[in-house]
Amino acid sequence: MLSDVKLELPGVYFCPECLPLGRVRSDEFLYHLPQQDFPKQEPLIWQGRLTPYQSEISSELVRAVREKSQILVHAVTGAGKTEMIYAAVASTIAAGGAVGIATPRTDVARELFTRLSKDFSLDISLLHADSEPYFATPLVISTTHQLLRFREAFDLLIIDEVDAFPFADNDALYFAAEHARKPVSTLIYLTATSTDKLDFLIQTGTLKKRELARRFHGNPLVVPKSIYDSRDKKLILHIKKQRKTGFPLLIFAPVISLGQSFSENLARLFPDEKIGFVASTAENRADIIDQFRKGSLTILVSTTILERGVTFPKVDVFVQNSHHKLFTKSSLIQIAGRAGRSPERPTGLVYFFHDGLTRQMTRAISEIRHMNQLGGF
Repeated sequence: MLSDVKLELPGVYFCPECLPLGRVRSDEFLYHLPQQDFPKQEPLIWQGRLTPYQSEISSELVRAVREKSQILVHAVTGAGKTEMIYAAVASTIAAGGAVGIATPRTDVARELFTRLSKDFSLDISLLHADSEPYFATPLVISTTHQLLRFREAFDLLIIDEVDAFPFADNDALYFAAEHARKPVSTLIYLTATSTDKLDFLIQTGTLKKRELARRFHGNPLVVPKSIYDSRDKKLILHIKKQRKTGFPLLIFAPVISLGQSFSENLARLFPDEKIGFVASTAENRADIIDQFRKGSLTILVSTTILERGVTFPKVDVFVQNSHHKLFTKSSLIQIAGRAGRSPERPTGLVYFFHDGLTRQMTRAISEIRHMNQLGGF
């Protein structure tokens, strides 16, 4: 991982990828603490039931734990990927092993921590840039960058949302994941959209692949509708129409400045609505997200920070300027996947407002339709 970036001393290099964790120099020794042993325990207290489709994947993951193999689960958004890993996690901890669950986004890590804290009766470490100091536990939930802190630590390592920035096709983070797990261990990737790196690993036989094209409630993915709209006029008209339904509305903007100004404009146009805006720069974004989930906010404008890993029951989803270069096929699929996740409302609206169709938009819509076909719809 040491690059050709030199320090003042001749022949001395440092690793720019690791700078957030402190400067790593080529003329210094690296030390790591060996993973400690953990007591065998049965921590799973989740009382839910898996669907037959989920059960097949869950059994496959438990088999991967026994065989110490690598596997990719390619499942549509809303398929219930988190619940499908529970048996594999529980079996590893029951044997006295250590489990790491990593995801590229801090908000997704927090969401996973909240969910697993309810479904497992054991201490769990949560690691991200602003988290509390690490303490040794048999289950660690972290952002993928935090894997650089570990070496040969995990019997089971699960990378969730493997297609998301900054992990997707990032050699440094793949390196971190590989070295964070024990030499004989299990590696599970979870994704709703594959990547070039994963496709290569599958083609070479390094990685097994299992697909699940059905949501847990048995309904199809909501197929987005593209709407030409050069000046947000149609977007405003559809917001007025949508607000008559009473369902919460999640609006995605491509960049912070546009989202901020648009949310302020909406507050003037819709004075009776409770409107919020969230982005990576929002210090209280966890509170804002919670307010929207509980219904204290009726409209939430967001950047792509909420494109994945969060669930809002009965929500409709609008995308402003979906033609923007920051909206990739992967992100648009994830954004569309926020709608229809609740059994109480497995449908919903997904509208892409644009100033001209892009290849990313058409590919996203095409893949969603394809996954519905695979699911038998």
